Amino acid sequence: MEPVAAAAPAAPTGVAAPTEPVTASESPSTSFTPGAYGGSWLSPEAGYSTQGERVVAFARAQIGRPCVWGAVGPGSYDAPGLTQAAWKAAGVMLPRTAQAQWGAGVQVSLVDVQVGDLVFFHDDLGHVGIWSGDGMVIHAPGPGAFIREESVFFAGESTIKGAVRPA
Repeated sequence: MEPVAAAAPAAPTGVAAPTEPVTASESPSTSFTPGAYGGSWLSPEAGYSTQGERVVAFARAQIGRPCVWGAVGPGSYDAPGLTQAAWKAAGVMLPRTAQAQWGAGVQVSLVDVQVGDLVFFHDDLGHVGIWSGDGMVIHAPGPGAFIREESVFFAGESTIKGAVRPA
């Protein structure tokens, strides 16, 4: 009961904005659905969630699933299958292969990469992951592994070939 009392006096501050609909509503679960975008506290109805955040939330929900060559979900994925499914969850259709996904958006500098952007690896652009922020990517490393989030430098800096923001 104290957190509710603390939230009421804080109404004029920016912090209370996400809790205001919950306080005013008799049924908080109807104004905010946890898990709607991978468990993010950001309510899409309030305009807090970006498309990139929805992509990352979907991808994070797949962490621990097996990587299987040619798999497109929902039980397992390969690298481009994961990126395709994550962007589909955010309303964008991507091509099936990593090489085709390279051309499915605007290339961005690695210094300008944003949450949800695709990061490509190897000279043949044969691997792709989703930038999740703070130097991290979510990807399906390869058959026999499990989807994970790790440093963008997991295979060495020289393997990173570029980034694309899907259109």
